[in-house]
Amino acid sequence: MNPDDKPMPAQTLNCPMCGAPASSEAALCEHCGARLATVACPSCFGLIFQGAKFCSHCGAKVDRTEVTGATRQLCPRCQVAMEAVVIGKEDLRECPKCEGIWADADSLHQICADREEQAAVLGIPALIQSSGTVELEQNIRYVPCPVCKKFMNRVNFAHCSGVVVDVCNLHGTWFDKDELRRIVEFIRAGGFEKQRTREIEELQERKRQLQAAQTAGAWDAMDRPARTNYGEWHVGISAAAAVLRTLLR
Repeated sequence: MNPDDKPMPAQTLNCPMCGAPASSEAALCEHCGARLATVACPSCFGLIFQGAKFCSHCGAKVDRTEVTGATRQLCPRCQVAMEAVVIGKEDLRECPKCEGIWADADSLHQICADREEQAAVLGIPALIQSSGTVELEQNIRYVPCPVCKKFMNRVNFAHCSGVVVDVCNLHGTWFDKDELRRIVEFIRAGGFEKQRTREIEELQERKRQLQAAQTAGAWDAMDRPARTNYGEWHVGISAAAAVLRTLLR
């Protein structure tokens, strides 16, 4: 599918359990509660209606395998047992209730590397179009890591994606429903390149600030005898220079 193509529109399908009509974007049947969709796209990690052969978001062929006998891990949100699945080449955990996804550190690293490589090969521009105002969670709830049970940090992925995820630095990252797909879109749109450019600009600005502080400090040392009556002003400049040096180490 061409990267510039828009996602396929939602379709009206029928629940395989009760036969009631349901949108292809619905995860659960509104009538009987049966599960209708799972994360099964190996390309964009989008939710796909049960029985579909191709992703409704990007058109990729479905590739999902459920793993039996895996170590039991609980969903950070719902505290129900997550399903161990292989989507494409990646080992993930999916919550059957809230459709969230748990990716360990190695799996997420591979997902990010593969998608960034795809962006480079396809030549997708590094300019990211704003999707509007980011919806912020009203009642912030910190959730535990499924492995170590410690509360995870809430992080804006790549510091500029607008997608806030829950991260355990040792074990992995929790993505609420549809967040992993949004992260993939961010990476394919050149998000990492944008962040690297921003970091370089920040380092250059800090370097300029440090050089300015060092110049001010040298001038201050040479002119110190002539300004002994301005002690407070002198201390203020020196303190500012010290702070900048600490920040730039």
